Amino acid sequence: MAIYETGINGKFSGAVGTVVGATWKGKKYMRIRPGKSKIPRSPGQLEQQAKFSLLQPFLLSMRGIVMLGFKDSAIQMTGINSAYAYNYKHAIIGAYPAFELDYNNVLVSLGPLLNAPDTVAEAAGNVMVTMRWTNNSGIAMANADDQCMVVLYCPEDKRSVCITTGTERSVGIQTINAGVFKDKFVETWISFIAADGAHVATSIYTGQLRVL
Repeated sequence: MAIYETGINGKFSGAVGTVVGATWKGKKYMRIRPGKSKIPRSPGQLEQQAKFSLLQPFLLSMRGIVMLGFKDSAIQMTGINSAYAYNYKHAIIGAYPAFELDYNNVLVSLGPLLNAPDTVAEAAGNVMVTMRWTNNSGIAMANADDQCMVVLYCPEDKRSVCITTGTERSVGIQTINAGVFKDKFVETWISFIAADGAHVATSIYTGQLRVL
């Protein structure tokens, strides 16, 4: 790999023949594109690949919210990489090649802000989903103006509908339109983010429901 300041005849990124140009930490560099290995992958490598293949569509479907939701725990990495690291370790069950996500242990955010008690997700009809919670403002790191964060993930479609800054903690309810998942099952989570965006709460899994 060679780091360069002005590029070869100017800046470039991507692949040119066998050379790949890119940027890392503000510096331009180029490297030789690796060839395909002829060495068979080990069982451990195959398991790792299968786990990442399971996690990738899930986390990328909600990229924006996990980038924000894992910023508190992202040390020398992006929020989505922190989300990968946590869920790879804690939220995958089964044996190769039949790995599954354990949604009850999945986190879509991880932080010091207090979440809310008595969280419930309900199919409210007319393709609306309602999230309810008990207002615990004033207890530890729980403020009345914290805003709720909501994730609905449809395993069948591998798609998510998210609210990043919803109603305030003191309101106790948030409604979200899930029309794209009508008659399908979704997995649901709730979290909170401080009004100034400084901190987030660790998400709570609020169960599976069918969008009516």
